[in-house]
Amino acid sequence: MTTLEKTVTIEETALSRLDQENRLFNAVLKGPTKKPGRFGFRGDIALKFQAQVADEKRPPDYSIEGVLTVVQAGEPTISILVGYIHSFAYLPEVAQVLSGLLTPTGTYFIFCNNIDLLAKYRVVVDGITFFVLPCDESTVWKEMTDLLSIDKNDIKKLDTAGKLDYVLDAAIGFKEAYPTITVEEGIARMGPVKNRNENRPV
Repeated sequence: MTTLEKTVTIEETALSRLDQENRLFNAVLKGPTKKPGRFGFRGDIALKFQAQVADEKRPPDYSIEGVLTVVQAGEPTISILVGYIHSFAYLPEVAQVLSGLLTPTGTYFIFCNNIDLLAKYRVVVDGITFFVLPCDESTVWKEMTDLLSIDKNDIKKLDTAGKLDYVLDAAIGFKEAYPTITVEEGIARMGPVKNRNENRPV
């Protein structure tokens, strides 16, 4: 980057509203990536806030966790976003919180705790298509690199921003023809939310 090039800020991107609403939490990355004019975020997006007492800051009730997204300065929408929710039933809230920020031509993956481990769905909410996939005891990052057949050796020398660019560039335009179901069908099929820490050593 030359000294004449301007570093992109979150205020110039589609993430600005979520930032102003204090929905962006636990950021591993929240800053410019390696691509000109591109801003990246890895962290959580709050879906529902707890009631706050006075000035006490409480963590959200629940969030889209493990979010991977990049946005372009000056563009009003998010063209790609990946994240994890504990329950399929939160999907309408995902669409509501991100309303106006997603586009029918975008690529959106939601990994979910309580759907069948062999299930892969396309779910359209308010005109936006989400690829909904199972995620049990893994991470969003590992699930995405596996889904896209990305060899970790191809990205191990990149920094956090470079890795995010690489993986999301590979994911943009994903077109697998998974069965399309409605939110109501997904809720009818979903199981109980599993405690992901149940069998893990303390």
